[in-house]
Amino acid sequence: MDFWVSVAIVFVLLMLSGFFSGSETALTAASKSRLHEWEKRGNKRAGMVNKIRSNKDRMIGSLLLGNNLVNILASALTTSVLIKLVGEAGVVYATLIMTALVLIFAEVLPKTYALTHADKMSVAIAPIIRFVIWLFYPVAEAVNFIVRLTFKLFGADMSKISDGSHMDILRGVIELHEGQDTETHEQRAMLRSVLDLFDVDIEEIMTHRKNVLMLDALDPVEEIIQQTLESPYTRMPVFRDDPDNIVGVLHAKDLMRELKAREQNNQSISDIDIMDLVADPWFVPEATTLFDQLQAFKSRRGHFAVVVDEYGSFMGIVTLEDILEEIVGEIDDEHDETVIGVRKQAGGSFMVDGDVTIRDLNREFEWELPDDADYSTLAGLIIHEARAIPEAGQSFTFHKFRFDIVKRQRNQLALIRVMPPLKEENEAAA
Repeated sequence: MDFWVSVAIVFVLLMLSGFFSGSETALTAASKSRLHEWEKRGNKRAGMVNKIRSNKDRMIGSLLLGNNLVNILASALTTSVLIKLVGEAGVVYATLIMTALVLIFAEVLPKTYALTHADKMSVAIAPIIRFVIWLFYPVAEAVNFIVRLTFKLFGADMSKISDGSHMDILRGVIELHEGQDTETHEQRAMLRSVLDLFDVDIEEIMTHRKNVLMLDALDPVEEIIQQTLESPYTRMPVFRDDPDNIVGVLHAKDLMRELKAREQNNQSISDIDIMDLVADPWFVPEATTLFDQLQAFKSRRGHFAVVVDEYGSFMGIVTLEDILEEIVGEIDDEHDETVIGVRKQAGGSFMVDGDVTIRDLNREFEWELPDDADYSTLAGLIIHEARAIPEAGQSFTFHKFRFDIVKRQRNQLALIRVMPPLKEENEAAA
């Protein structure tokens, strides 16, 4: 009779051991973001789990204490019973039997189940675990104190240990969003770009001054009207005497309203003073991050800014659409001029204009070209690596890519043939 009672007690202890092992795995493996969302929807047990996990030392200490208590008690009881049955050899039999039982039924089985049902299991067991933590609180705190003191004696400061920044965690989750289809590729690129808003400066996405359509305030008004009508843009910077001397920004609608008013009043357009129609320019430094500029656009309700360097020289322009395109990709309308900066060639190579940005190439083709603060375009990368301005016909191999200089205009690399590494090489390197 005593034998079967002991067997029943060992069985119950193994069940408790499995519960503690599975609970530890479920609570540590449960998705923090999913539980947070459940809590926001009113799931009280999800909130209980989040509260339990907020103090991991106490949680782990209590669960390990309970697990070790039942394991040791089960082993001791089994050893005692077997010694009575078979003598001293019972120690060996007890060790073998309990090792197998604990490994299979108290460790592997419950932890495997907990890993595959972590969220639901953690929510289900939350009230019981809260009671266990309350029950073992004094002992668990004493154990944690001894652990921290031991680490301190060896020079390890546990308070400085971190799992990494939230940004790193988010980027890691985004990279896990895998798939070869176009939709997955676009989703991953969009999510990356949202995080990059905090790190990328507007100088990397602005329209460079050499590509900006500008109006000279001293030109005849008829010429200004013609330039405005032919322009694909609604806003254009206006300068006087020197392109660096930006005196305003002309909105095509303001000019059209003035022309309409003069037509209705039978007035001549030749005496229109453009300076009466332009808005004051908004100058922003080139080192402004995309996030800060986006916030500034929202607060000022503006869509257009003039970018200047530290000396106040005109560098280019940035618009709200430029920043939005960094997130969602190119936004074309019926008046946009499609500028083909990248053309795919037979054999897997690409003909790329020198002023195409590294960010656009990495985003579009998921390349991993370095995007350094010293340059932002493909031409800038080649000049930075070559430490010179290459001549047409020269070839370079950087970062496993081959670059052939096809065309150079004065000191600018106008056209470059790019051969990316083969997919097989990337997979072998990985």
